[in-house]
Amino acid sequence: MANADVIVIQGSNMAEAHPVGFQWVMEARKRGAKVFHVDPRFTRTSASADVYLPIRAGTDIALLGGVINYILTNELDFREYVLAYTNAATIVSEDFVDAEDAEGLFSGFDPATGSYVQDSWQYAGHERDSGSGHTATARETAAGLRHESHGAPIAGQVERDETLQHPRCVYQILKRHFARYTPEMVQRVCGLPPEKFLELARAWTQNSGRERTGCLIYSVGWTQHSVGVQYIRTGAIIQLLLGNVGRPGGGVLALRGHASIQGSTDIPTLFNLLPGYLPMPHHAQHPTFDDWVNAIRHPGQKGFWGNARAYAASLLKAYWGEAATPDNDFCYGYLPRLTGDHGTYQQVLDMIDGKIRGYFLLGQNPAVGSAHGRAQRLGMANLEWLVVRDLFMIESATFWQRGPEVATGEIVPQECRTEVFFLPAASHVEKEGTFTQTQRLLQWREKAVDPPGDARSELWFFYHLGRRLREKLAGSPLPRDRALLDLAWDYPTHGPHDEPDAEAVLREINGYDIATGRPLAGFAEARDDGTTAVGCWIYAGVYADGVNQAARRRPGGEQDWVAAEWGWAWPANRRMLYNRASADPQGRPWSDRKRYVWWDESAGRWTGHDVPDFEVTKAPSYRPPPGASGPAALAGDDPFVMQADGKGWLYAPSGVLDGPLPTHYEPAESPVRNPLYGQQGNPTRKTYRHPVNSVNPSPPQEHSQVFPYVFTVSRLTEHHTAGGMSRTVAPLAELQPEMFVEVSPELATLAGLNHLGWAHLVSARAVIEAKVLVTDRLVPLRVDGRVIHQLWLPYHFGFEGLVTGDSANDLFGITLDPNVLIQESKIGTCDVRPGRRPTGAALGELVDDYRRRAGVTPGAVPPAVTPGVPIGPPGSGGDGEGNG
Repeated sequence: MANADVIVIQGSNMAEAHPVGFQWVMEARKRGAKVFHVDPRFTRTSASADVYLPIRAGTDIALLGGVINYILTNELDFREYVLAYTNAATIVSEDFVDAEDAEGLFSGFDPATGSYVQDSWQYAGHERDSGSGHTATARETAAGLRHESHGAPIAGQVERDETLQHPRCVYQILKRHFARYTPEMVQRVCGLPPEKFLELARAWTQNSGRERTGCLIYSVGWTQHSVGVQYIRTGAIIQLLLGNVGRPGGGVLALRGHASIQGSTDIPTLFNLLPGYLPMPHHAQHPTFDDWVNAIRHPGQKGFWGNARAYAASLLKAYWGEAATPDNDFCYGYLPRLTGDHGTYQQVLDMIDGKIRGYFLLGQNPAVGSAHGRAQRLGMANLEWLVVRDLFMIESATFWQRGPEVATGEIVPQECRTEVFFLPAASHVEKEGTFTQTQRLLQWREKAVDPPGDARSELWFFYHLGRRLREKLAGSPLPRDRALLDLAWDYPTHGPHDEPDAEAVLREINGYDIATGRPLAGFAEARDDGTTAVGCWIYAGVYADGVNQAARRRPGGEQDWVAAEWGWAWPANRRMLYNRASADPQGRPWSDRKRYVWWDESAGRWTGHDVPDFEVTKAPSYRPPPGASGPAALAGDDPFVMQADGKGWLYAPSGVLDGPLPTHYEPAESPVRNPLYGQQGNPTRKTYRHPVNSVNPSPPQEHSQVFPYVFTVSRLTEHHTAGGMSRTVAPLAELQPEMFVEVSPELATLAGLNHLGWAHLVSARAVIEAKVLVTDRLVPLRVDGRVIHQLWLPYHFGFEGLVTGDSANDLFGITLDPNVLIQESKIGTCDVRPGRRPTGAALGELVDDYRRRAGVTPGAVPPAVTPGVPIGPPGSGGDGEGNG
C-alpha cells in the first residue's frame, strides 16, 4: 500500500474502522500518492484524503463502471499487460447476449428459479464442456465462495484474437457493456457531479503502466449488498485493465473488520467450505470421492487446482488418521453433505418454524448484530436449547428476558421454551494461537494472562466437547457413530485445565509425512496416496522444519520492505499473490522502480524480493505440450496460476452466478427507478418468502414514497461490531454513550428533527429510536432529477452493557447476494419522524400501519424480473414475470 501512486478507498471508512492499517495510506500520501475517498458520508477518512466523493449508497458499480468506460473509450488500459495477462483477447460464444441488449438480463435466465443457465456465457467452443450449467443449486449452496482462491473450469485451448478487434472478444464485449456508463449517467445514478468523477478517473488511469501503480481498498461493508460480489469484480476489472494486479503498490485490498475474518474463511466457519477452500460435497452431485475431487480439479484444466486430489486426501487423512485409507476413499463417507441452503438466515427462519432444536452460538451476537434482529430473536426463542459462549452476557443470551419482543408481548419470559446455557469464553489475550489478517498473514499470539474463573478458549471447548462425546459413544455398534469415534483426536494438553497444545494443532494444519512425522515444507509435498496428512493445504509451510513460522517477529529495520520474516503468509510465505505479473511477458521487471520478482536467465530461475508465485524454474518462454494439464499446462507467461486459463478474468464465463460482467442494479430497497435498465434489482438475489420477512417497496412498485429516505450503517472507532466487547468498557462507553442518527440540515428541516433531540426510524420490519445529530457530513444528492436524502447510523448498540440503545440492524430485512449468501445490510429505505418511538403494542401497530400504507404483505417479495422486462434475447418474447 505504501508503494502505491494513487489510492482509492471505496466502501470503507478506513481511518475510523481500520486506524492501524490507515497509517500506510498516510505513508503513501507522504511519498506523493493521491488519496481518493468514496463514501455516502464525510468521515475521518475523507478528512485525510486529497479528494472526497459523496455517493448514493448502493451505486458503486455505476461509478466504477464509469471508470471502466473512461479507460476503454480513451484507450488508457495498460495494453501490454492486458493482452498478455488477461482474457481480453479470448472469444466468447456467439450464443451470449449481454445485459446491455436485454434490459438488464443476460442470456440464459430462468424465471422459474430466478437463476441463470451459464452455457451461453462460455468461451467459444466450450459451451458444453465448462461452466456450471444451471446455477439454481449453486445459489442455494453459496457456490461463489468456492472461487475465492481459484477460478472456475475451462477445458482445453481457447480461441483468441490478439488484435482485440473481434466483435466477440472479451475486450470488445467489455467496451459495449460499459459504454452507457458515461459521466452523465454516473451523475444520474450516483449523484456525483461529472467534474468530480473525471478527477477520479483521470488520476486512477494516469497511475498505470510500467512505472506507476494504484491501489483499491474496500472493507466488509462493500460485500454486504445484493450485488456485493459484483462490486468487487468491478474493482478487479479496473485493476486488471490498468495492470495493477500482482505488482507492488497495486492490488485490491479487502480490509477485514476483525483480526481473523480471513482465517475464518481459510479454515472456515462456513457451511459450504472445508479448509483451504475445498468445497463441501453435495449429496446428489458428489456421491463418491472421485466425483468430489473431479468437481474440484476438473480433469484436463490448467493450474494448481489440478492437484486437488492430494489436498483432499491429505485433509481426510488429517481428520481420520489411521482409519482413512485408499481402500475406503480416506473415510470420504464420513463427510457431511450439502442438501441446500444451510446459511445463517435460512437457519433462523427454520428456528422460527420449529425445524431446529438446538444451537451453538460463538463469536456472534445475532440478536443485535445480524440483519432483521426481530427474526433473530424470535428464532432463538423457539429453540429447546441454546449454548452461548462469549466474554460478556450479550443480547443473544438475554433476549428472552430483555429483548424488544418482551415489551411487545411476542416473547413471554415465563413461557419462552429456550433453555440458555451461557459459557464464559477467553479473550484473545487469554489464549495462544494464530490469527490470519487481511493480507493472508498468520501471526502467532502468546497468552498474556490466564482467563478468569471458568472462562476457556475455543480450542479447550471444542477439544473437550469432542473428547466427552467420544467417551459417551465408546463401544457404540452404530455405523452413524463411526465418524466421531474414528477421528484423530489425540492432541497433547498442558496446565491445570488440560489446555490443548495450540502448536500441535498448527503442526497438523501445516501437514506432515505419516511415516516420519516430518512437517511438510509446502503444499507441493502433499500426496494423494495417504502418506501425508494436511489440515489446510494453503497453510502448508507455516510449521516447516518444525519451527513455528507464524511466531517470527524480526524487526522491520533488520530486513527489507517485503518483511518476509514477520509472521508467515499463505501460500508459501508469499506476500503478494500472482506476482509473476510484476514482470513483463519476457520475465523482465516492468521498470526498475517497480521491481518485485523477475526471471534470472543465468540462474535459470525466478528470483526477487518475494517468493515467486510461479514454478521457480519455468522459463518465460515455456509453452505446454499438447494435452498437458495442471501446473504443466501453464505457459511461462500465465501468471494467474490458480485460474483455469492462467489469465486474469475481465469477463467471468463461470463462477459468478449473477452475470459474467458487473451490472448496476438498484438495491433491494431503493427510492429510485434504475436509470440504466428496465430490470430494477439483481434478478438472481436470494429472497425468503416467510411471514416474518418483509421488503419495502421500490419503483416500479407502488407506494415506495412511504419509505422515502435511504439509510446506511457503518462503524465507530470507539465501538466494535455489535458492541458486545466495547459497550461494557467504561472509557469507550463514555466516548460514545448513545445510539444516534446523523442527518443533514436539509433533512432535519424537512422531517422536523432537532439537533440532539430524539427521532424514530420506521421500516416494514421494525421501529428504532436514536438521538439526532445534525451535520453537514451528509449532503442531499440530486439523482435522476430529484433530491435523495440519506441517513447514517452506527450499528454497535443493543440492550445490554454500560450504554444501551436500539439496534440499527432491526431495520433491515433479509435479502442476500446470490453468490455467497451475504445479507444486504448496508442500505435500506425508511421513514424518519421526530420524537421517541412508541412502546408495547403501539410499536407493532405503527409498523402495521406503515405496511398497510405501503401495500406490504409480510412474506411477499418483488418478482425476480421487473414487470415489463422481456426474458430472453431481444424478440424472443416472455412475460417478464419471474418469481425468484
